[in-house]
Amino acid sequence: MTRWLTTWEPLKELEELRREIDDWFFGFSRPQRGLRSMLSRGFTPAVDVIDKKDKIVIKAEVPGVDKKDLAISITDDEVTIKGEVKREEEVSEKDYYRCERVYGAFSRTIPIPATIDKSQAKATYKDGILEIVLPKAESEKPKELKLEIE
Repeated sequence: MTRWLTTWEPLKELEELRREIDDWFFGFSRPQRGLRSMLSRGFTPAVDVIDKKDKIVIKAEVPGVDKKDLAISITDDEVTIKGEVKREEEVSEKDYYRCERVYGAFSRTIPIPATIDKSQAKATYKDGILEIVLPKAESEKPKELKLEIE
């Protein structure tokens, strides 16, 4: 029986481990597997929630969504954005070399960190960014008190 001696290459093993982890998370070598393919089954817009002095501002990335395909609902403690990313054209799956864009309906609910005046809420949409401005209720706005110096 012949035994072969091989050199242990720890950096090579680390590189192989990194590649396997990348494959699992990003699914590049096996598109049917991986965290990215699981997450890409649905679209969830990325949002920023900014708590300004007198208002809450929510900015949501919804590129490729037509303004008429967006709906916003507001309750006392949350905002829900619903919409749909539509395909521009119908293409058969066999024509694709790579498909990373996501299509279909989405919904995102964002908790509101303050009491707001819903009747004064406004929304604008420009260049794929939906901005929702929610004025704070009078009870939430900071009150300034000037003290007399004695």
